This record gives sequence, C-alpha cells and structure tokens, in this order.
Amino acid sequence: MSDDSFLREVEEELRSDKLKAFWRRFAPFIIGGAVLIVLLVAANEVWKWYRSSTAANASDQYYAAVEMAESGDVASAQAAFAELEASGPAGYAVLARFQQAALLAEQGDAEAAIAAYDALAASLDQRRLRELAYVLGGYLAVDHLDVGAVEQRVGGLTGDDSAMRNSAREALGLAHYKAGNIEEARANFEAMAADPNAGQDIQLRAFIYLEQLASTGVDVSEDLLGATGPMEPAEQIDVPAETPSLETLGQPLEAEPEQ
Repeated sequence: MSDDSFLREVEEELRSDKLKAFWRRFAPFIIGGAVLIVLLVAANEVWKWYRSSTAANASDQYYAAVEMAESGDVASAQAAFAELEASGPAGYAVLARFQQAALLAEQGDAEAAIAAYDALAASLDQRRLRELAYVLGGYLAVDHLDVGAVEQRVGGLTGDDSAMRNSAREALGLAHYKAGNIEEARANFEAMAADPNAGQDIQLRAFIYLEQLASTGVDVSEDLLGATGPMEPAEQIDVPAETPSLETLGQPLEAEPEQ
C-alpha cells in the first residue's frame, strides 16, 4: 500500500468518525426539528379543517333554527339559537343573539327584547353591529318607552359618520311625534329626506311623514316636498303593503343600512 492510499484511508476514517460523532451529538435536535415542522404543518391543516367544519356545522344549525322560527316552533328556535350562542363561532353566536331578541319582539315581549338588544350592543366591538343593535332597540322603544329612552339608544347615531343615521333619525322622529314634539319630529324627518345618501325606501318614508305633517298645518320645507315630484311609473318605488304612518306606530320599522 502506498503512502498516498494509506493517507486517504486515514482521512476517510477521520471524516467518518467526525460524521458519526456529529450525528450522535445533534441527531436528536435534527429529528426533533423535522418532527416539529411536520407537526406544525399538520396542526395548521387540522385547524383549517376544524374551522371549515365548525363554520359549516354552525351554518346548518343557524338556518335550522331560522326554519323552526318561521314554522312557528319558537321555543325550539330559541333553544337552538341559545346553543349556537354558547358554542358556535363568534359570528354565528352574534347572529343568534340578534335572532333571539327579534323573536322576543315578535312574541310581544318588548321589554325583554329591548333588554336583549341593549345587552348585545354593550357587548359588541364591531361598530356597525353595535349601532344596529341600538337602532333595533330604539325602534321598539318608540312604542313601549318614552322619548328619553329612544334618545338614549340612538341619539348618538344621527351624525353623518354613522351608517345607521337615518334609521336613528326615523326612530327619534317617530318618538317625538308620538310625544307631541312636532318640531323635533319634523327636524328629524327633514334630515332623513335631505340626506343624498339615504336609501330609496327610507327616504320615501321620510317624504310620507313630512307630507302628513304638512297636511296638518306644520311648516315643512317646500324644497323637500317638491323634490319628490310626480314619479313616472318606471321610476316608482315599491311601497310595502303596510305603508308607514304617523298615525299608526304599532310596528317598529325595520332598520336599513345606508347604501
């Protein structure tokens, strides 16, 4: 054996010994790191599957409860919504609470429904949902509480930065009209009618209120009343079967997000 061959064998043995020593020393960490990566990937996939599966289950549960309510099985619907509120994903839990409050109102328990909307609004971080809860409670308060109670719920929502401003103005206008505060009612209805971003339905209701006030001798802006003008058949807005009236406040009107 030549010296060169002997040296190469020694070098190979040394490299082999170093590799074995390195592996004995660091193998647990290398294997552990690889296992950790696999576990993280697996956990992520499981979490995505869980979220998808949970959302699908919650959706089925939610619409099943809605169908119960629509079929008249209110007790079962309330129980299903309560279960969804307790164990469902956050979004469906909030929807369930809105539905619970609405069912209380439909069953004639306005006091409990208003309390449910108040509690819901107080617990929500999302501004639009919080304002919606206050407005829905405010509409109920028109018929069942005084002007101060309505003002407490929606008085801070009439500014231009609120998407629910015209619904809030409507609730306030109806409450003031019911209380005999005609000027305050007129001011709120005029603000609704003058808002260029108001939806057609809510703006039409404002014109109806103002026309009714004008017919009783209240001084209403001619510019606003004249803005309606005679509508061509193709331009007419579909009016609900029960047109809002200042004389009949039995049903709180539905809040409509602005366009």
